[in-house]
Amino acid sequence: MAEKEEVKLLGIWASPFSRRIEMALKLKGIPYDYVEEILEHKSPLLLALNPIHKKVPVLVHNGKTILESQVILEYIDETWKQNPILPQDPYERSKARFLAKLVDEQIITAGFVSMARADEKGREALAEQTRELIMNLEKELVGKDFFGGKSVGFLDLVAGSMIPFCLERGWEGIGLKVITEEKFPEYSRWVKNLEKVEAVKDCIPPREKHVEHMNYMGERIRSA
Repeated sequence: MAEKEEVKLLGIWASPFSRRIEMALKLKGIPYDYVEEILEHKSPLLLALNPIHKKVPVLVHNGKTILESQVILEYIDETWKQNPILPQDPYERSKARFLAKLVDEQIITAGFVSMARADEKGREALAEQTRELIMNLEKELVGKDFFGGKSVGFLDLVAGSMIPFCLERGWEGIGLKVITEEKFPEYSRWVKNLEKVEAVKDCIPPREKHVEHMNYMGERIRSA
C-alpha cells in the first residue's frame, strides 16, 4: 500500500489566493488538511513556514513548503498530472501566465487597493480603468466555456477566485457596479459556468459574510 502523502494548506476563508488553491486540489482530487488562519493573529506555524511574507496560502507537501498562490498552482499541476490545469501548448501557457499576473497585480490594485483609498470621483475613474483591464479577459473568453477551453484551468482559478468571488463583493459593499452583463457578456457567461463546477462552487465564500469582510479590508487599507 502506498504511503499516505502529507498535503496541508494554510489559508483564510475569504482569501482568493488560498481559495484558488483549494479549487485546484479539489479539481485534482487530492485529499488535504486545511488549517484556517486568522488575519490579525497569525499562527506560529504560519510565521515559521512563511517568515518572509507572513501570508497565506502556504502549501505543505511531504514536509516541503511551497509559497505564493500562482507558484503553488504550478507546483500542484506538475506534481499531480491528472486533470491538467496549465495549458499544454507553450504559447497558451505563456498567455495564461501573463493574464494571471494582470489579475493579481493590476486588476486588484485598480479594482480594490487604490479604490479603497479614493473618493467617489476617484472611484469611478478607477472603475473605468478596471473595466478596461477586464476587457482583456472578456476578449480571451470569446467562443470558450472557460479560459482553459472546455474545462477549468489555471487562469480560471486565478481570475475566478479574484474577480467574481472577491472583488465584486468589495464593489457591492461600496455600492459600485463595475461589471454589467451588457458590457461583459462573455465574462458573465463564464461566471455562470464556473458556478456549476463543483470544485469551484465548494470554495466560493458566502456572499453576505464576504461583503462584510471586504468592507473591513477596505477600512484597513484606508487606515494604513
